[in-house]
Amino acid sequence: MLSCAIELFGHKLPSSHRVTLSDSKIGMAKVLEGSFGMTYVDGYVLAVPTASQETFVKYSKWFDSIFVEQGATRVIACWGDDVPDGKVTDFRKAVQAEDGETVVFSWGEWPDKETRDAAMSRIEELMKTDERFDHTKYPLPFDGKRMIYGTFQSVVDLRERASS
Repeated sequence: MLSCAIELFGHKLPSSHRVTLSDSKIGMAKVLEGSFGMTYVDGYVLAVPTASQETFVKYSKWFDSIFVEQGATRVIACWGDDVPDGKVTDFRKAVQAEDGETVVFSWGEWPDKETRDAAMSRIEELMKTDERFDHTKYPLPFDGKRMIYGTFQSVVDLRERASS
């Protein structure tokens, strides 16, 4: 967890506090008391044939369940809606998206790096025996060679507090 002084709208907050966006007496933020760990994230960007959206969604629900089984706290897959072309670079260029393809942005959250790394070791073993990894039997609904991915340590986590 980052140890730093946070100033929000002129109010100093202790580093043990976390801020979420919504209305409150200190402007546009509420403070949640307590110590919150930062999650570890696997991020992916890929190009999927637009006509294969339903196939992709089914595949993603089925295949991404492996990560949840192994300890991911959630997996999100997002179908591109407003993905503009950039002047120098953009999501489409990054995955060499072609006409008739939609950019998908996806990520999986893990409680921490250790949990993620242990899960990936188990998944490497599963790849040898689990039929879900047999891409001749279950082909990817996208070109995996153009997928970009990486792992990231979260450094900011702002959430709206659930109303009770």
